[in-house]
Amino acid sequence: MTTLLMIIGFGAATSVVVGLGQKLRLPWPALMVVIGIAGAFIPTFAEITIEPELILPLFLPPLLFAAAQKTSWALFAIRWRTILGMAVALVGVTVAAVAGTAVLLIPGITIAAAVALGAMLAPPDPVAVDAVAGTVSIPRRIMSTLQSEGLFNDAASLVIFQTAMAAAMTGTDVDFGQLALSFLISAIIAITVGLVVVFIVWWVMEKIDHTIARSSLMLMLPFGVYLIAEHLHASGVIAVVVAALEVRRRDVEANSAERVTQASTWQVLEMLITGIAFGLIGLDLRMVVESEHADLGRAVLVGLGIALIVIAVRFGWLLIGTVLENKRREEDPDAAPLNIRDATLMTWGGMRGLATIALALSIPATTATGEPFPGRSYILVAAAVILLVTLVLAGLTFPTIVNVLGIDDEAEKERADTAEIARRAYKAALVQIKNDDSLPDEVAEPLRARFKVLYSQLLGTSDDQVSSEQAATLKENREAMAKVQTKALQSARTEVLKARRERGTDPEIADRVLRRFDLQSVLLK
Repeated sequence: MTTLLMIIGFGAATSVVVGLGQKLRLPWPALMVVIGIAGAFIPTFAEITIEPELILPLFLPPLLFAAAQKTSWALFAIRWRTILGMAVALVGVTVAAVAGTAVLLIPGITIAAAVALGAMLAPPDPVAVDAVAGTVSIPRRIMSTLQSEGLFNDAASLVIFQTAMAAAMTGTDVDFGQLALSFLISAIIAITVGLVVVFIVWWVMEKIDHTIARSSLMLMLPFGVYLIAEHLHASGVIAVVVAALEVRRRDVEANSAERVTQASTWQVLEMLITGIAFGLIGLDLRMVVESEHADLGRAVLVGLGIALIVIAVRFGWLLIGTVLENKRREEDPDAAPLNIRDATLMTWGGMRGLATIALALSIPATTATGEPFPGRSYILVAAAVILLVTLVLAGLTFPTIVNVLGIDDEAEKERADTAEIARRAYKAALVQIKNDDSLPDEVAEPLRARFKVLYSQLLGTSDDQVSSEQAATLKENREAMAKVQTKALQSARTEVLKARRERGTDPEIADRVLRRFDLQSVLLK
């Protein structure tokens, strides 16, 4: 009952904090962590414990699935080097840097335990990045790069952590060759699971002619994919991301009502789950810090030192990335980082979250031989410190950093991209109207005017209007108009989905245009 009270409390707090954060221009996930920390001092909440092995399976699948649906295979095809570099190579470099620092600063820690600490602290949280960065105006190219990185880095970190923990528990050395092989096999199995499960689910959904039932099945998909992959000792993270990408690839124009239903449902669920998750992070920070350490002051200093190493490694990697990305500018004009300002912002955007707290709480007090786990108290405090620095401090100061750096949100380019997709959809609709022989000539012109109004709204201008005479004509010929308008909207949606799958298209911008046409179709019905 106490756990249920906590969930309801954090859910209600999320609804309030989202509005408060908007008024104060502060990232609400960071505020939820602060509320969680405050809640830890309430006796009733302080007694709440959630099994660490349940944190990732409960919160990660739906949040990853929602985040991954905002991207596409085409975007990954362009940015695969950047994604591998930041989600795999940067994780490896961070693990090595943290492990080396830990061996020097933490008394009695083994190399295996130090590697486990590095894996725990390496991955930025995609949910934190999405939620915090979404509260300020930053260029889409930076946002999409951070999102793409965050979708896969948990996978690499979890494999490294599991391998290192197995060695630390038995007192053996980490087999890095076996680790690389395990990650490769895990990724291959996970990709297969994601594709196969979506194929099966899609086949089942084609047999179900009920929008709510189909949407409910889609809500269960990320949990099922994650658990199946983990059961097969594969990466549940990669499986969920692949499933989300494949779902969007299979999307068809006829699913307008379903997309509207799912979009509304996912927006509410994503907000509530994110709020509860970050409230839980704050609540669990006290549990992490209240460990059997001999010198909390020294442990905090060690944690701060490791946090600085993590930030410095990320900044250095991104500076190198500016050189590489500028060389590939022709291939991907929207890549990031472009310069030192981009690198600085993306460094501050590397916020740790769910994976870090869950892995920290999973570290046992003793090894398999009954000996105290090497450096456990320092490891737990280091995890708490880096969460406070990279999530709470970075989250609360993120809007200020954006303003200080003077980074342009590049709204003009975003409007141009939106206009191009809208133009293609508008043109496809007009072609459909022109080619429909069943439409009376006196209705065609008012119908074209109606689509011009919709096109103007997508461009952010609403000067064009359907005249009263045209509106009267449409009303008199409602049946013929509705039939042709339905076909025209189908053509428009088909063109938007086609654009979404193309290289160089920002999937999130395409989704905004698609949503307007989906809403028009639902209203027409």
